[in-house]
Amino acid sequence: MALRKILSHLNPALHKKCKLVENFDDKLHKLLDDMRDTLVESGGVGLAAPQVGILRRVVLVDNGEEILELINPTIVATDGEQVGPEGCLSVEGKYGLVKRPYYAKVRAQDRNGNWFEAEGEELTARCFCHELDHLDGILYTKVMERWLTEEELMADED
Repeated sequence: MALRKILSHLNPALHKKCKLVENFDDKLHKLLDDMRDTLVESGGVGLAAPQVGILRRVVLVDNGEEILELINPTIVATDGEQVGPEGCLSVEGKYGLVKRPYYAKVRAQDRNGNWFEAEGEELTARCFCHELDHLDGILYTKVMERWLTEEELMADED
């Protein structure tokens, strides 16, 4: 296992659409293991393969109970709405106000190619949407309503 460098939002790779994963092999497993180590080390809640320079449809999401590995994921259901602060490991130190579904369900493959579904509310739903946007070259800065000030962020912590 190894830590991978997280790319800055200025890197052109983060603005490209990712390709489907077709080979569920040792190379993919190493990527997933490295991404897990990188996510844990960063303290984030989600990480997409393009953030570490790999243009494949691979995402990790920490739902608070486990780190989900989502390969070739698609959102199959959403419900409700939430508006709140959102940040990104590729946009260090800045947060925007973003509208996302309150609930989201994804369908994806695991590291061996088996299909499954996962669902979540609040932060997990936000993370599903945020990370899957990365796979299409979309950063939250393109869908946010506005930047949040430091004062607003401090008020949210109270």
